[in-house]
Amino acid sequence: MLGIKNITIVFSFIFLMTPFTSQAVNIAQGWGRVNMQGAIIDTACAIAVESRDQTIDLGIVPVADIIRDGHGRSKPFTIELVNCDLERDGNKFPDWKNFQVTFDGDAEGALFGVQGDASGVALQINESGGHAAIPGSPLPLRNITPGAMQLNYTMKLVANNHALKAGSYFSSIRFKLDYF
Repeated sequence: MLGIKNITIVFSFIFLMTPFTSQAVNIAQGWGRVNMQGAIIDTACAIAVESRDQTIDLGIVPVADIIRDGHGRSKPFTIELVNCDLERDGNKFPDWKNFQVTFDGDAEGALFGVQGDASGVALQINESGGHAAIPGSPLPLRNITPGAMQLNYTMKLVANNHALKAGSYFSSIRFKLDYF
């Protein structure tokens, strides 16, 4: 008789726990999590839609060009700013006067690193005024012109003093504008 009571108690315990476990799983199935982030910005200009996400194809660069010249051909690109307005909303802050552009990406010293099969090369960006962009460092201050502005740059493949190897390459470089 003692053996039968023990079996009954064990079965009762398992049977009582099953509905609670099932119910806990059903409750968890109806819950989730959403993470959000964002920014509220105040800018003097908007970036034209076609300038926000650009793909710049540097084409095929012969290894001989890199060996002989230390770089490939320069490829121009433009960032267009539109709806530039010097006046700020309200009188709490002074009007806009200047801005700075910062390019950022995989840094390889003062150059932008590349990924892929190629090696011994990196990317260099120069603004039309001759200043070279250094990853994460802002370019010199420029004046804001009301209306629309075109910011002109060139990009080229340059030797980076590592072993040169032919192959495909790619890089992602971001830019941001700070207004003052």
